[in-house]
Amino acid sequence: MLDDVYNKRILELAATIPRLGRLASPQGSATAHSKLCGSTVTVDLALAGDVVVDFGHDVKACALGQASSSLMARHVVGSTTAELRDLRDTVRRMLRENGPAPAGKWADIAVLEPVRAFKARHASTLLTFDAVVEAIARAEDARTTAAAE
Repeated sequence: MLDDVYNKRILELAATIPRLGRLASPQGSATAHSKLCGSTVTVDLALAGDVVVDFGHDVKACALGQASSSLMARHVVGSTTAELRDLRDTVRRMLRENGPAPAGKWADIAVLEPVRAFKARHASTLLTFDAVVEAIARAEDARTTAAAE
């Protein structure tokens, strides 16, 4: 059953992560860390209104964290902040509550469905989604603070 988790597509995604590297001037940044396996993902993003216009990340994670990060990086630019918050919640439900996989441009995330059976792998799989949502919150807080000054 572990072979289903570490399948060919997961390994391909882990080996080909787009948008690696940090942004020079991000509006929001966040790091998510899994205490269980030691994986860490740091994301940087820039917003134009509520749309992600640039994204970079530093991924030091297991194959599942790398695959998740790879999927995120392929589709995050052009996504809205609400869409990304919903995505994080959908992926969390997919893994922890047997919910459906995301649809539309995020449908490839279904490749992560076998992780459901391995609770210890949930945290590393969710790292990129949690970091993106936190980075959005930080960018929005910075924008609100700047507007108030």
